[in-house]
Amino acid sequence: MQIQTPEWVKHAVFYQIFPDRFVISQQPRQRLLKNSTWEDWSAPPTLQGYKGGDLWGVIEKLDYLRNLGINAIYFTPIFQSTSNHRYHTHDYYQIDPLLGGNKAFQELLDAAHQHEIKVVLDGVFNHASRGFFFFSDILENGPHSPWVDWFKIQGWPLSAYNGEFPANYEGWDGNRALPVFNHENPDVREYIMEVAEHWVKVGIDGWRLDVPFEITAAGFWQEFRDRVKAVNPEAYIVGEVWADSRQWLDGTQFDGVMNYLFAGPTIAFTAGDRVVLDYVRTPSYEPYPPLFAPDYAAKIQALLDLYPWEIQLTQLNLLASHDTARLISIANGDRTSVELATLLLLTFPGAASIYYGDEVGLPGANDPDSRRGFPPEANWDQELLNYHRQLIGLRHTYPALRIGTYRILHAQGTIYVFARTLGEEELLIAVNIGTEPEQVNLKIADLGLNSLPTKQLFGTAQLELEPANPPADLVIKLAARSGCILGQ
Repeated sequence: MQIQTPEWVKHAVFYQIFPDRFVISQQPRQRLLKNSTWEDWSAPPTLQGYKGGDLWGVIEKLDYLRNLGINAIYFTPIFQSTSNHRYHTHDYYQIDPLLGGNKAFQELLDAAHQHEIKVVLDGVFNHASRGFFFFSDILENGPHSPWVDWFKIQGWPLSAYNGEFPANYEGWDGNRALPVFNHENPDVREYIMEVAEHWVKVGIDGWRLDVPFEITAAGFWQEFRDRVKAVNPEAYIVGEVWADSRQWLDGTQFDGVMNYLFAGPTIAFTAGDRVVLDYVRTPSYEPYPPLFAPDYAAKIQALLDLYPWEIQLTQLNLLASHDTARLISIANGDRTSVELATLLLLTFPGAASIYYGDEVGLPGANDPDSRRGFPPEANWDQELLNYHRQLIGLRHTYPALRIGTYRILHAQGTIYVFARTLGEEELLIAVNIGTEPEQVNLKIADLGLNSLPTKQLFGTAQLELEPANPPADLVIKLAARSGCILGQ
């Protein structure tokens, strides 16, 4: 079969937003809580506290995002819930009133689309919450509830809050706050399908699916894809799967997954022995032990060989998320590690994803610390922000960086060089992760390029041509821990 994926995703630079922590609207708006005492914005986040970010605030930040080069947003859950992260869904048809409700979301969706920014929502369809109406009915009416078969009830009575007694129902990861749906029940299945269709009809541009590997009902994700794509063939369906995802990326289910198989090796290569192991052991996507260029090249080539090219172009590539510590903290505060990893991210095929605040140097250890409030401008790392803006701009300027072939040319010691090629557009990217200056001599005849990229588009490498001994050499001299992009 011919695999079809959304065209726009191949050209997308996503910005992942945790809504409670991104921005509070500065404009007078209709609010559920007008004078609420939120957690202090700059204080360390807690597991259960709210800081009061809202969707109207995101509208006010759209110009900032466009200036950065962002053209897609992935929101962690925004449906009504009683948790700051909103993975405890109460109502799949209501945007959380604390975020501004359905009215604020419609305004945001319209404004984002006017800014040519796509919007992808987080679909938590494996489990709901104790506050979900159907489960609440079971708590009230026990075996007489018409919704008993919607969940995995194991006995009576249910104990939803008292840990001294068995829950008597399955909760996700043993958590009785998160009752797991019975996806074998056709009514449950139909309900989830209708929710997915509804929001695509409202205008969202896709779904990011939380723990989709937990849903094993036969044909579930195939039907999900068919019904979502029937509403909008260009809707993006991306799964949260951290490992080898071939069983979901056969063209009948997801368009891509959150590409932790890219993140792990890239961090291990660029941050090396700076990685703070306590931040990456749980959950682990193996950004350790340190990698040198040959091992990194082997892992990247294996990743590129894992999926069809059409799928590679719609993977969601990332370096950090709400489920991980932030990269600058993983790298023990080393900004250069962030820069080098970002260079590799924004020159890799597939959609790139920036976790809110990473572009301005926001630190954060493991959850909940990685979910801090977005800092005021006075606390931004402006150099890092400009670094991101430059690279994103180049990615938008050169189609080869988005959909061109990816070919590793050199991987020895601390030097990694690859080419991105699309027709006559040919770019070279070279990275030195070492603490000493290095140079690489590339035989022009062996590069397989139609012309020699000697125009420096990014970075400060020194280039020399040595034509005396044919075939001529292209010499790239790289400072310690630096990288460059070369074009024609």
